[in-house]
Amino acid sequence: MATTTAKNNSQIQAYRINFIYLILAMVVCALVWRVLDLQVFNKDFLKGQGNARVLRQLEVTANRGMITDRNGYPLAISTPVSSIWINPKEFNPTSELKYEQIYQLAKLLKLDSQSLKDKIKKRSSKEFVYIKRRIAPELAQRVMDLSIKGVHTQREYRRYYPDGEIFGHVLGFTDVDDNGQEGMELAYNDWLSGESGSKRVVKDRLGRIIAIEEQISSPQPGKTLSLSLDRRIQYLAYKSLQKAVQQHKAKSGSIVVLDIETGEVVAMANQPGFNPNRLPDRKSRLYRNRAITDLFEPGSTMKPISIAAALNSGLYSPGTQIETGDGWFMIGRKTIKDTHANGTIDVATVLQKSSNVGTAKIALSLPKSMLWDTYYSFGFGSDTGSGFPGESAGRLQRPRRISKIEQAVISFGYGMSVTNLQLVNAYSIIARSGRKKIVTFLSEPEIQADEQNTAFKQSDRNHSGHKTILSARSLKQVSTMMERVVKQGGTAPQAAVMGYKVAGKTGTVKKTSRSGGYTKKKYSAVFAGFAPVNKPRLAIVVMIDEPNNGAYYGGLVAAPVFSDVMSGALRLLNIEPDDISQPDIVSQIEQSIGRQG
Repeated sequence: MATTTAKNNSQIQAYRINFIYLILAMVVCALVWRVLDLQVFNKDFLKGQGNARVLRQLEVTANRGMITDRNGYPLAISTPVSSIWINPKEFNPTSELKYEQIYQLAKLLKLDSQSLKDKIKKRSSKEFVYIKRRIAPELAQRVMDLSIKGVHTQREYRRYYPDGEIFGHVLGFTDVDDNGQEGMELAYNDWLSGESGSKRVVKDRLGRIIAIEEQISSPQPGKTLSLSLDRRIQYLAYKSLQKAVQQHKAKSGSIVVLDIETGEVVAMANQPGFNPNRLPDRKSRLYRNRAITDLFEPGSTMKPISIAAALNSGLYSPGTQIETGDGWFMIGRKTIKDTHANGTIDVATVLQKSSNVGTAKIALSLPKSMLWDTYYSFGFGSDTGSGFPGESAGRLQRPRRISKIEQAVISFGYGMSVTNLQLVNAYSIIARSGRKKIVTFLSEPEIQADEQNTAFKQSDRNHSGHKTILSARSLKQVSTMMERVVKQGGTAPQAAVMGYKVAGKTGTVKKTSRSGGYTKKKYSAVFAGFAPVNKPRLAIVVMIDEPNNGAYYGGLVAAPVFSDVMSGALRLLNIEPDDISQPDIVSQIEQSIGRQG
């Protein structure tokens, strides 16, 4: 009996062992099957799980297009930089180790360690937080060498302007994401902006890229924007304006140089200056383009247009006599005054001597609508169509709202407001004998491109119906009369340019006060003109606001800047002289060119 019991126990034990072996065998078979299933039959699952942990899709930033001058010189370029960012979910700033890492990171990037810690902790639920942007690639590599989990680097681009403040007001600037914010950077942002690409990369456990798995799409760089500006003339205009503003202790100043043949802006500068490379300079009072946004009363620079309207009416000729008396003229309770008593003078002398009395009497003899139509046809009261962001349209009252005194004073530039760009455009119309062109900042090949700025095309349509109503004959007569302004006996002999005939007009404008009326001590000094008269090529307007060092007349303050810039620009463009009345003029010009070269 005992033997039977022992035998039964032995069999039960053997069954148990065999059962365990069977279970183990089944487990092994299941594991083997699972391995085969994952590694052979359904291997994509494991591969997907692995890729989810090490593969990342990254954006590849596109390079912003370059901006060049008309000769291809780079004015704005994008240079590669790096930005440091962190994934707070991969970074726990609570352990002692993390405190040390935060301190090391902050020290390297010159940041406050406590502020950095608070920033990471506050955004702990995020997966992407910038630590510092636009740093040198060498510094970014030093950060990555710290091997801090969750800290990554990203390649970006930073805009750089080689000539700094020389072109600052025209070019504008971009923000931290390289999007245009002002000037041509804003106006043609779509043209300059590229299209970002993407790539799939393999990262290690610290988030470092160890291999590029696949290039999904290549970045498409932005297009190059070729401006009509000439770097040489721009530099000359900027320096000459800067010198004048400093010399006369003026509040501000602006200058525009326009190509009469094409309507292209060759140079545009303002004072005070603005350097787009400097973040502290990015304040509206510094970066606004005064030549386009700021309004001023043009003063006597409007007289050539008023007199041209009179000549065109047939009521006057250059020799028509005008009685200006002792230099004053009453209209109701208001008095129109001249700086000097001129007596009886002809129309040509009215312009040469800049007689307010003579111009007012001429204007009052003309229909209001004729004057207004003339001013509007020259572009006053509407923008030039340049497409520049923030361009002002100026102010010009409608005829039905103009009183007799207003009709008189508007003829010599009071009671209306213009921009520097509007005024230079008006003078280019005189120089072209009435032909109009849209003002542009783009060089000819760029204008003919299919993808033009929408604002530019819209402005073109808006202005196409406003034709100049004056005859070519009357405008040529005015051009000839304007030559006398820059000669001895005129108001601006300092605007003369050796070897070239110059047509121009001064403006010495009293500024309005906040309480109403005009001040007695604050002026704007203006000079507008073009050359060579026989075949006009360049028109220039110089405006110096509130000169405060004694002289304030346009002929003394603004005219010398005009002469300096026009003289240099005509020679740089190899424009043939049209005035060789002086026997030794050719040798003087050759010597001047030799000194410049």
